[in-house]
Amino acid sequence: MSTVRVHALVSGVVQGVGYRWFVRGLADTAGLSGWARNLPDGRVEVELEGPEDDVRAVVAALDGRRAPGSVTGVVHEERPVQGGSGFTTA
Repeated sequence: MSTVRVHALVSGVVQGVGYRWFVRGLADTAGLSGWARNLPDGRVEVELEGPEDDVRAVVAALDGRRAPGSVTGVVHEERPVQGGSGFTTA
């Protein structure tokens, strides 16, 4: 299975509702590396890296029923794989 890295921008009411910790839980459970951070404009920026199927599943969950707050959009794109381990929130 190939390794991929995906960058995502999540819009809506996603700050101050535990959204980054929600993403961290998904990433940790799937064994993915990357990070999530709040942006000044109210969005949350996410990078996920790991096995393609696992990354795609987490990206699909970013606006799923379990997501806290109110997600109005997720825009994502693939990025070059960087390697690394662990998931951080900032």
